[in-house]
Amino acid sequence: MCYSEDPEYTGAAVIALVGNPNTGKSTIFNALTGLSQHTGNWPGKTVLKAQGTYVFHGKKYVVVDLPGTYSLQSGSAEEQVAQDFLCGKRLQATVVVTDATCLERNLNLVLQVMEVTSRVIVCVNLIDEAQRKKIFIDLDCLSAELGVPVVATAARSGTGLEELKVKIEEISFKRIITNPRRLVYDPDIEEAVALIEQNLPGSVKEHFNPRWFALRLVEGNQSLLKEIEKLKWSAPCEPYRISYSGPDSKNHIPGS
Repeated sequence: MCYSEDPEYTGAAVIALVGNPNTGKSTIFNALTGLSQHTGNWPGKTVLKAQGTYVFHGKKYVVVDLPGTYSLQSGSAEEQVAQDFLCGKRLQATVVVTDATCLERNLNLVLQVMEVTSRVIVCVNLIDEAQRKKIFIDLDCLSAELGVPVVATAARSGTGLEELKVKIEEISFKRIITNPRRLVYDPDIEEAVALIEQNLPGSVKEHFNPRWFALRLVEGNQSLLKEIEKLKWSAPCEPYRISYSGPDSKNHIPGS
């Protein structure tokens, strides 16, 4: 199904914008949605929520501008909001907005998002500033390395926005299939993750990317334990408790 099953977004393809602060993400949001937007707070949070719409090739898109964040590790209210939305909604596409002048700083978030969903587009924004600084980015090579589409934009001038809309459409309606680069961790971590994945109940797999969910449990992510309770996982973590050695020997499946 291409369109969201969430009643709040009925009849529209839902697109998330995520990125580090100061990457021009909100400028991308404004350029896509124009005046068709509204703001408020996320439920139970003091974090601003911005949402807007646009129509492309006769199809409606709802764009949600997530708070600027450096990671999805739930260390702040902004990170928690971004994680919850990316993991809890059936999104048609996620656009990760990066800064072309310091791209390497942004790739950590790109890789984290690709662990959550395969429907990713990397938007290399501020490409005009990078060119002025004589920074060259091989977009085709970057796309091949990441396994997802990469689009260069200069949001303030509108450069690349049409191509970005095309890629959003192609991802949303499965006209192109991505193959995101998979991070491979130490063998003991991979063993723990594989065991957890095998034992995850269907209710969890329906709501979350199983590998991402298992990795977060290995980290001891407390917010996911609450999600487990909501989904009524009758035998949460204790049967699958695994300890492993590594840089931080305290990392383990919650419950140990």
